[in-house]
Amino acid sequence: MESLWLIPALLLGGFVFVFGILRRFNDWYYIGRLGKKQYPLPPGDMGWPYLGGILTFLKAFRSGDPDSYIHNLVSKYGRTGIYKTFMFGNPSVIVCTPETCRKVLTDDDRFKLGYPKATTILTGRRAFHGISNAEHKRLRRLTTSPINGHEALSGYIDLIEGIVATTLEEWASMKHPIELLTELRGVAFKVITNIFISTHSDSVISKVENLYSDLNAGLKSQAINLPGFVFHKALKARKKLMKIFQDILDKKRAMVKKDSSQTESTKDMMDLLLGVKDEDGKQLEDEDIVDLLIVFMLAGHESSAHGALWAVIYMSQNPEVFKKAREEQQEIMKRRPSTQKRLSLAEIRQMDYLSKVIDETLRRTSISFAVFREAKEDVNVNGYLIPKGWKVLVWNRGVHMDPENYSDPKEFNPSRWENNKPRAGGFLPFGLGSRYCPGSDLAKLEITIFLHHYLLNYNVERVNPDGPVNYLPVARPVDMCLARVIKVT
Repeated sequence: MESLWLIPALLLGGFVFVFGILRRFNDWYYIGRLGKKQYPLPPGDMGWPYLGGILTFLKAFRSGDPDSYIHNLVSKYGRTGIYKTFMFGNPSVIVCTPETCRKVLTDDDRFKLGYPKATTILTGRRAFHGISNAEHKRLRRLTTSPINGHEALSGYIDLIEGIVATTLEEWASMKHPIELLTELRGVAFKVITNIFISTHSDSVISKVENLYSDLNAGLKSQAINLPGFVFHKALKARKKLMKIFQDILDKKRAMVKKDSSQTESTKDMMDLLLGVKDEDGKQLEDEDIVDLLIVFMLAGHESSAHGALWAVIYMSQNPEVFKKAREEQQEIMKRRPSTQKRLSLAEIRQMDYLSKVIDETLRRTSISFAVFREAKEDVNVNGYLIPKGWKVLVWNRGVHMDPENYSDPKEFNPSRWENNKPRAGGFLPFGLGSRYCPGSDLAKLEITIFLHHYLLNYNVERVNPDGPVNYLPVARPVDMCLARVIKVT
């Protein structure tokens, strides 16, 4: 009998021993080899080998309360604003207060981009995600002027308004509910393809849109290039997109040789990139142009589609906000001269309350939960060490949903933006510093024009208004916001 009891005791002891070793492996391997340092590491938990803290992260984001992930760190380790972990296959540090986020995002000398391997491969070697800070500044200076600032974007207002007005009419004529997010992605994609490659072909737009859906799904996946894995499918989509864009590029170059009379006003983004020269007269290479277009179009349609969707959802949940936003648009229309048929830049600048609705939507939703950096050297932040080579996750969502930064953060309250300018690092929907998203103005313009027409003439009836939300990789209703679009008088 004694020997029979000994077996389970040995098994239990062995399990506890192995469990203890595995549980401490990341600490021993990643922290132990750092040696003695001047500053302590941030508080936190390195988790299990290979998995690290990903299970805790996934549990929070799948629970319907993604903000519990950061709240648990604060509750367990205190409000340090900086925590160590092991995430996405790397020893990492999470920063989640305005101060720590600002320090990381504005310090190009000590931090570089640190996106997962899959992101770097899928966005391209020459895109903004994969180049040095110096090269990024050069390319940004040469390429982003056509999509920065309302003045530069004013030439796109008619295009965007035409697509939005036609599409809303089509939705309202349908007898059955539509997946509003899917349809909004289609609208945003039609806008972005017209702006960037001047294609009006529905077949080309549909094909490219489907490829981008596969590409986007693999951006933060494990970079496993084997059939059946998301990354493998995403990589195939990238190769097909490269071929499509290269073919269009070749045709445009041939057309320019035949006819050089094209005016600046008729040029799309690809035309402009073909003509870009630096101070030494050097033009962009084809790889530069194709990689930039892939990234611009990827970011451009996702942010505007999700921003418009959540603005519609939040306003449907807050009738007083909807009423105030609609009244502002009606007042703008009353002041419009009878001879004017289209939106003007001056009218868009008058949409003060709507701009607050959009900012509150971007804060409340946090379209991207974090941005990624990597320490180029040992860095001291708030008295804690971020070791060289460790990833830094700038947790936008943690900043936007922190009651220390925004009172009642779960409440959708556009009025909080009246006479309120967040401190540096306190509002990060498009990042901060030299890597601030170059397409932010275009995305906000698309959202503004869509909401202008929606508020004046339409309403939605959701089929599942209390349905669940999936927060990865981007917050979206599980049913893609199945709804009827209704035209109102």
